[in-house]
Amino acid sequence: MKRPFFLAASVLGFFSIALGAFATHALKNVISASGLVVFELAVRYQMYHALALLGVALVPPANQSRWLTWAGWLWVGGTLIFSVSLYLLAITGWTMLGAITPVGGMLLLAGWLCLIVSAFKGQD
Repeated sequence: MKRPFFLAASVLGFFSIALGAFATHALKNVISASGLVVFELAVRYQMYHALALLGVALVPPANQSRWLTWAGWLWVGGTLIFSVSLYLLAITGWTMLGAITPVGGMLLLAGWLCLIVSAFKGQD
């Protein structure tokens, strides 16, 4: 098990639930309906990648590769950039934050590409 990814998955999963509840109960009367949609998108992608990281953490050592490790780190960074920028955009309305979000999205995509390479190459 890759302990850093297990920890990251746990933290991201915890905060996706906490932030989702926060949006439902505390933000629904504070931000616009479109802001809530953006916030919920960030929560959803955060949870998806928390689960993906959990999968990486649980891969047996005999099946781990550097590509799998890269996938995990790209998902950690991508999730932080993607989701945090959307959370801030939804809450503050600062549209300039929308320019940062695609960077996180590209990191998430790069992580998935690394997972694909890992599946084809196996251990290395």
